[in-house]
Amino acid sequence: MEEKKYKILIEGEEKEYTAGTTYLEIAQQYQSKFQDDIVLVLFNNRLRELWKKVKIGGELSFVTTKDKAGRKAYRRSLTLLMQRAVYNLAKEDKKPVSVKVEHSIGQGHYCELLGETADEAYITRLRQEMYRLTEEKRPIQKSSISTDEAVKLFGELGMHDKERLFAYRRSSKVNIYSIGNYKDYFYGYMVPNTGYLKYFELKLYEGGFVLMFPDKDTRKTAEFIPSHKLFHVLRESVEWGEKLDIGTVGALNDAIAQGRVRDVILVSEALMERKIGRLAEEIADKPDKKFVMIAGPSSSGKTTFSHRLSIQMMAQGLKPHPIALDDYYVDRVDTPKHPDGTYNFECLEALDIELFNQDMSALLKGERVELPTYNFRTGKREYKGNYKQLRKNDILVLEGIHGLNGKLSYSLPESSKLKIYISALTQLNIDEHNNLPTTDGRMIRRIIRDARTRNISAKETIAMWDSVRRGEEQYIFPFQEEADIMFNSALVYELAVLKQYAEPLLFEIDKSCPEYAEAKRLLKFLDYFLPVPSEDIAKNSILREFIGGSCFHV
Repeated sequence: MEEKKYKILIEGEEKEYTAGTTYLEIAQQYQSKFQDDIVLVLFNNRLRELWKKVKIGGELSFVTTKDKAGRKAYRRSLTLLMQRAVYNLAKEDKKPVSVKVEHSIGQGHYCELLGETADEAYITRLRQEMYRLTEEKRPIQKSSISTDEAVKLFGELGMHDKERLFAYRRSSKVNIYSIGNYKDYFYGYMVPNTGYLKYFELKLYEGGFVLMFPDKDTRKTAEFIPSHKLFHVLRESVEWGEKLDIGTVGALNDAIAQGRVRDVILVSEALMERKIGRLAEEIADKPDKKFVMIAGPSSSGKTTFSHRLSIQMMAQGLKPHPIALDDYYVDRVDTPKHPDGTYNFECLEALDIELFNQDMSALLKGERVELPTYNFRTGKREYKGNYKQLRKNDILVLEGIHGLNGKLSYSLPESSKLKIYISALTQLNIDEHNNLPTTDGRMIRRIIRDARTRNISAKETIAMWDSVRRGEEQYIFPFQEEADIMFNSALVYELAVLKQYAEPLLFEIDKSCPEYAEAKRLLKFLDYFLPVPSEDIAKNSILREFIGGSCFHV
C-alpha cells in the first residue's frame, strides 16, 4: 500500500512529505539556511514541537531561538536539564536535594538549592553534569496523563506546589516532560533533546545561583551583570508573599476557594500603602530633594503611584506638583525617526532636553516659570498659563520613561533629585520550577487598559508589545540600578481579578491571526487562576488604573 503524502508550503515553496515525517526531519533539511537553531515550527499558525509528525497538509514556518517562542522553549528546556542534573547529583550523594526556581534576573533565573549549600564546588559539579547530559543528546519526552494522576504523581515526588496547582485544574489532562526517569510539568513547549542546550552558565549569587541563558546572540551565554537593587526588591516581594502565605498560584487559589481573598486584597493594599507612606516620610526628611523623578516600564502603574505618593507627601506637609515629561516632546516635525520612517517617540532626543533643563533650573532658583503642555493632535507644545514657582515645601513629581537617565536632567544638582524606579514584579510563581514572567502580568494589564481607554484591541496590543519591550530594554532597564528607590507595584491577587477582563479580549483574536499563538499562551496561563470579582478593590488601587473605577484621573 502506497504511503500517504501531504503538500506543505514552506517559505513560499510547496513540498511533499510522507505521513509520519517528523517536523524535526523537515527542520534538519532547512537548518543550514538559519543562523540560529530551529527549535519549534509554526504549522497552520499553531506552534508545534519538533517530535510531532505530519498528518495533514498546510503551511509551515520555522521558529528559532531568536524568536520569542523559541527563546522561551530554550530557557524552559534548559531549566528542566538543570533540574535533572541536580537530581543526578542528589542520587550520587544519596542526599535529598532539590532546586527551586525563584524569579528572573537579567538574562537568567535565580535558583535556590534545598538540602545542599550552593558553593563553588557544587556549582562546578552541577555545570559538568549539565554538559554531560547535553553531550548525550537525551530525548526530552512528552506524555499526557489525567489531572488526578498528575496530582498523585507530584504528591509522591514531593512537588507539593504542583500538587496544589492541579487540584484546581479544569482540563482533564496534564502534559508531563521527562529526561529519562526524571519527570516534571512545564508551562509551554520544549526542544527535542538535550543536545540543543549547549549555551548556559551558572553563577553563584546571594546564597543561591543564577542559571544564565543566551540573549540576542543565541550561541553565546549572556554576561551576568548583578542587579543588587532589583534582586532585593524581588526578595522583598517573596517575603510579602510569605507574610500572606501566598507564594504560588495554587496557594492563591486555596485562599480564593476558602473565602479568604478579601483579607488577601486588604492586606496587599495595606502593605503597599504603608510602603508609599514610608517613602513620603523619607522625602519629607530630605528638604533638599525638589525633584521626584519616576520611571518604569509600560503598565507599571506609574500614574496611580504618582497620585498616591503625592497624597502621602501632602500628609507630610509637602506640596507636590505633577509634571509629565511628555509635555516636553519636541514638535512633531522635529521628532527623530526609526529607520523605517516611523516616529521614534521613545528615544531621549524626542524630548526638548534644553528647554526642560532651562525650566527646571529656573524653578530650582525660585523663579516663576510657565510650563508647556503638549498637544498630541497638532504635534506642538502649547502654553496655557500653567505657571509654577517652587517655595519651601513645594516639590515636583516628574513622570516619564527617561526619568532615571542622567542626560535628561544634566543641569540639575544630583542632591536635588530623588529617582524612583517602579515596575510590576510579581511575587507569585506558578510552582517550584515555573516562575511567572513579570512581562506577562504587565502585558495583561496593558491589554485591558488599551481596550478600555483607547479602543485598541488585544490583537493590536500584542502586535505592538515587542516594540514596546525593545524600547524598555533600550531606554529604561539600563538605568534601573541608578534609582535611589525601587518600588514594586504588583499585587499578589491581581491576576485572579484581571483574568475576567482579559479572557474575553483574548478570545476575540481569530485563529488565522499571527497574534493567535500568543493569545492562546496567555489564555492557558490565565486558566491556572480562580477568578476574583473586583468589588472589594479600593478606588485608589493601582489595579484600578487598568480595570477602571479609579478615584484618580488615569
